[in-house]
Amino acid sequence: MNSVSQSSLLEQPASTPLMDVLIRIVLIGALAVLCYQIFSPFLTLTVWSIILAVTLYPFHQWLARRVRKQWLASTLVIIIGLVVIVVPSAWLLNSFADTTRNFIGSVQDNTVQIPPPRPGIENWPLVGKKIHKGWSKAHDDLPGFVKSMQPKIGDLASKALAMVAGIAKGLLLFLASFIVAGILMAYGDPAAAASHGIFVRVAGPERGEAFFKLTTSTIRAVASGVIGVAFMQAILTGLALMLAGVPAAGVLAVVVLVLAIAQLPAVIVTIPAIIYIWSSGLYSTGSAITHTIILLVVGLADNVLKPLMLGRGVDVPMPVMLLGALGGMASGGILGMFVGATLFALGHQIFMGWVTDDPNADPAVLQDEAAELGQAAAKT
Repeated sequence: MNSVSQSSLLEQPASTPLMDVLIRIVLIGALAVLCYQIFSPFLTLTVWSIILAVTLYPFHQWLARRVRKQWLASTLVIIIGLVVIVVPSAWLLNSFADTTRNFIGSVQDNTVQIPPPRPGIENWPLVGKKIHKGWSKAHDDLPGFVKSMQPKIGDLASKALAMVAGIAKGLLLFLASFIVAGILMAYGDPAAAASHGIFVRVAGPERGEAFFKLTTSTIRAVASGVIGVAFMQAILTGLALMLAGVPAAGVLAVVVLVLAIAQLPAVIVTIPAIIYIWSSGLYSTGSAITHTIILLVVGLADNVLKPLMLGRGVDVPMPVMLLGALGGMASGGILGMFVGATLFALGHQIFMGWVTDDPNADPAVLQDEAAELGQAAAKT
């Protein structure tokens, strides 16, 4: 009995610290899960606000040095953002929502006019005969075609209406993100110090400093040189299409936005729009020439915007940007597109920096790379 009790006493000190550690891990994990559940509805808004704050902070500080008040500079940044970005975006996204809603209403009321299929479509390989058959049926008997496509059309209509509601939500989030970003910029120094402390705590004093600079520089480079250029390209193209009276201008503007984030030219959309202007017969020769010139100029505007907004592009492959944008849009709507592209690019940069970084090398190499990217982003 004495030997058994003595062995139990010997085992107790070893098991008690282990149980304490396990209990602490479980409690911390449960707290983290609960905090995430509470914070998750605001996650996309908060992340995009932080990205905006980091990107616009140099401009905010430039204003603050002139007005000599941080809160006044934040107010001016919010007003400028609302006038230059939010209002045109609301106009184009409202056009997108109207186009979707009107199309659904036309299909449900059987007022859609389907033109006859063009000759030669049935000769397309693999899918030509099916497309020609479905197109001819829609032209000859649209109500019957719509009825035969149920419940697929009903599902598409519900998804389209949900998309319209998502656009309205995205506009409100976009507006709120500028307000939150303005508040964050007013307290920029304490926020930067806290972020720097997190990086140092996670990666150590030297490498934490390097990764902090790399993260800041990458966010500014991607948000201004990629997202900013794509956004301005989409706004200019959408306004030009609306001015020309091209149908579904808002939809085409969203397409241009995705293409521009993927580093593809906007002429993929503007050239077919120009063909429509000349082939529709709805425009006089003078107006057709005017709209053609405008669309050609805005279609090539990225060649001017990229050098203007960023001296050197961030070295992120096109598939990374495209997957980030599409995945972000699928999970978070229009606002999630910007967040996804930026975070995916940031993750790529940090991961590749970790892969190529030698643990035994001087951390100054990583700091030099971050400084070079920061100098490029500072030119915005």
